[in-house]
Amino acid sequence: MKVLLFICGEGLGHTSRCLALGKEFLTARHEVYFGAYGYSKKLVEKTGYQVYEIPPEIKLVGESGIFDIKKSIKETLKNTSPSKFRKLLRLIEELKPDIVLSDGYYTGILAAQTKKIPVYFIGHQFNMVEFFQKQDFLMTVAGKLIKSFYNYIFRSVDGIIVPDFPPPYSVNRKNFNFKKSINNTIFFSGPLIRYKYSEVESKTLQRPNVLSTVGAFGYRATIFRNVLEAAKLDQSIYYTFISGPGIDPNQFSKIPKNVEFTGFTENPFPYYKGSDLVITAGGHGTILESLSFGLPVLSFPDKKHIEQENNATVLEEEGYGKKMSYLAEPETILACIRGILEKEEYCKKTRRLRELAEELDGPATVRTFLEERLKEGLVK
Repeated sequence: MKVLLFICGEGLGHTSRCLALGKEFLTARHEVYFGAYGYSKKLVEKTGYQVYEIPPEIKLVGESGIFDIKKSIKETLKNTSPSKFRKLLRLIEELKPDIVLSDGYYTGILAAQTKKIPVYFIGHQFNMVEFFQKQDFLMTVAGKLIKSFYNYIFRSVDGIIVPDFPPPYSVNRKNFNFKKSINNTIFFSGPLIRYKYSEVESKTLQRPNVLSTVGAFGYRATIFRNVLEAAKLDQSIYYTFISGPGIDPNQFSKIPKNVEFTGFTENPFPYYKGSDLVITAGGHGTILESLSFGLPVLSFPDKKHIEQENNATVLEEEGYGKKMSYLAEPETILACIRGILEKEEYCKKTRRLRELAEELDGPATVRTFLEERLKEGLVK
């Protein structure tokens, strides 16, 4: 196959999933191209894959840990223009892919359909209308229009790949809002992780070790500060901070001896394997990576970011970790860390997910699924 992967650049989870798929396709001797923008494009380039610049699409905006839907819509609309769409059409004409996979990048789906190329949507958030609830009149109207648009997308694509554990283990299960008519197009692949647990050599870290990993949004530095203060309260617990590309570790002073800053790393998996617990935001990608490596999670979802809040709620309900607040004091954070490290039940449950992720082998499952679909001509 000749595969073109379009990547949404908001949050590194989309990029990590596509890198996992690209690795799998290339290993099977398929031809792979990436379309990306911003830091996602840079990360794909650093990994060594061929990537084409595509127009930015969705832009997420927030302040002090609070997701701002109005500002996000305004910034997203700035990225919309006919010329940018034509650029995507020219790219598809140039590459002539057999199939397009679009991870959260909607314009790429429309371009592929215009060129009559089979296209599959990769996503974990299917209830976007929740973002527009309890808003003013104009935002409510905008929510209805957006709902109509994404329902059209879900109906018109050749299939929907959900990069999560199948039910009842799905972390994103509260983010489903499908019509029955498209249920037969939904395919749960299992987590799309770049490396299996068995393939990774563990980073040598002092234990117990808490891995704090936060995405590219600078406003999440609040988590860093509070976790740093929690670390000072009990220096028998060690911490590793992997900062997102929007955070400069040098801005933090008086770092205790039990804390190590690594800066940003393109490959966090050796750190996962050497740790006992992950502190992160509520992004689906990092949560799935953590659980696939058998780690409980303390999740700090962005306030008013319904998808992240839903993910964190499932973590707590299933006993895979705890849903945290940006307002949590250092003493509270430390109490939650101790509670998870001292209670074996958390580790038992997440170890089961690690084993399930290995069995499912998400990237290989997607490759096999698409090979069979194209071979049998099961496309619209």
